[in-house]
Amino acid sequence: MRPTTTTATMEASASWMMWGGLNSGVVLSLIAVLWTVAWQNLQHLQLHHFFKRHVGRHARRFAALLDPYLSVTVAEYDGGGRMRRAEAYEEVKAYLAEATTRDARHLRAEGAKDADRLVLSMVDGEEVADVLLPEEAGDAAGGTVFWWAYSRPPPGQQQDRRWGGFGGGGGDQENHRFYRLFFLDRHRDAVLNAYLPRVRRQGRAVMVRNRRRKLSTNISTTQFTDGGFMRSSWTHVPFEHPKTFATLAMDPAKKKEIVDDLDTFKNGKDYYAQIGKAWKRGYLLHGPPGTGKSAMIAAMANHLDYDVYDIELTSVHSNTELRKLFIETTSKSIIVIEDIDCSLDLTGARTKKNDVVVDDKAPKPDGDGRKADTSSKVTLSGLLNFIDGLWSACGGERIIVFTTNHLAKLDPALIRRGRMDKHIEMSYCRAPAFQFLARTYLGVEKHELFDTVGALLQEVDMTPADVAENLTPKSADDDADSCLRELVAALQKAKEDKANGRGNDQQQQQQPEGEDGGAVVVAQD
Repeated sequence: MRPTTTTATMEASASWMMWGGLNSGVVLSLIAVLWTVAWQNLQHLQLHHFFKRHVGRHARRFAALLDPYLSVTVAEYDGGGRMRRAEAYEEVKAYLAEATTRDARHLRAEGAKDADRLVLSMVDGEEVADVLLPEEAGDAAGGTVFWWAYSRPPPGQQQDRRWGGFGGGGGDQENHRFYRLFFLDRHRDAVLNAYLPRVRRQGRAVMVRNRRRKLSTNISTTQFTDGGFMRSSWTHVPFEHPKTFATLAMDPAKKKEIVDDLDTFKNGKDYYAQIGKAWKRGYLLHGPPGTGKSAMIAAMANHLDYDVYDIELTSVHSNTELRKLFIETTSKSIIVIEDIDCSLDLTGARTKKNDVVVDDKAPKPDGDGRKADTSSKVTLSGLLNFIDGLWSACGGERIIVFTTNHLAKLDPALIRRGRMDKHIEMSYCRAPAFQFLARTYLGVEKHELFDTVGALLQEVDMTPADVAENLTPKSADDDADSCLRELVAALQKAKEDKANGRGNDQQQQQQPEGEDGGAVVVAQD
């Protein structure tokens, strides 16, 4: 009987082990399924972010015990792009140049408005201290803050430089520049609500005091400084043109009209905001060469105390580049496109797809009528958007000036009101402008030849530039009499040429624009 019992027991044990194994497998499978479902739901809850934030919060608290300073970073450009320089950066730079450079060991020097002075600023890596005023910090008056200037290469370029190169030419990008302000946590309110606004106000005042007006042109440049590469779409020189409205020959009533128009624009910030228009105004100067268009622009810039941006359209490759040029201009500026009829095909035939920038020296169309290829692709549409599109409202207090020798060549859409708000015709010299030039160049109010010259100017078209040239003394022996006689002789010769059918075409071709003494003006709003 014992063997039988043992056999039964062994069979029962084997059966139990088999069912136990099966149950374990089912349980493990069930656990695996439940864990998979639970894990997927936990991922939706993003618990790893929770733990990361929790750990990070304690890490920051621990770091604050070691370094109690907070920081505010002022970047050179607004946003993530590099299209527009931040006003706050320029204001901080100007403030630091005035207030704290006495403590800096290494400085960068730039020319100032006063020819004998220099404007100093911190180089990268310099740190200077500043003090909170009593009205800013209250009981914490005298608290110290620190400014640090630094720059860093754009992402992706650090690796290139690490391997000993600068991108093989053309790949270099301008360094990102910053000012970083460090201050204690207990000074947070004083710094954010009082100190930083004061820095911006004083910075703006310093910028006005040290400002040197500039004449810029669209030549892209890349320079290497102590902070790395600096790239700009504009190249500038100091604007030092001496022409003013006081020395510009024109009808006094028309001169006053133009000056009043400019003054109204300059003081019209609130008015433009009230009527919902971008704070800009367009001027179209048209007339024969030598009638004073360039001199008018210089007089406008000197009267308003504005910078001048002279755009050479034949150097602009696309509408996008034209837009970028506009965005990089500053407020209080005059944007000039001279001889626009020679830069674009603006004849009004917009059904043809040939409104591209054309260089006078570019290859002419082939014999079969095909246009030679050009790398400049600025279109009439792009130019119209440049004048009054959405991007034209970026910034304010800008004047756009077009000049042309041939008004009829321009597309009406380009010169309509709202784009070119004021049309000024620069005409030939007549008696009033001549008398102004005689008074300016020779210092004479009356002369026996005035009537003769006035009568000849009614019969002959002579530009103010030609009149001014004849009135300019050429030697120490020249005086008012000799200069006026020379002018009479030139007018009589021009009258004879006109009678012989030669007219003034040859004279206009030889007269370069810009060497003009004044203008007779007909202004239209």
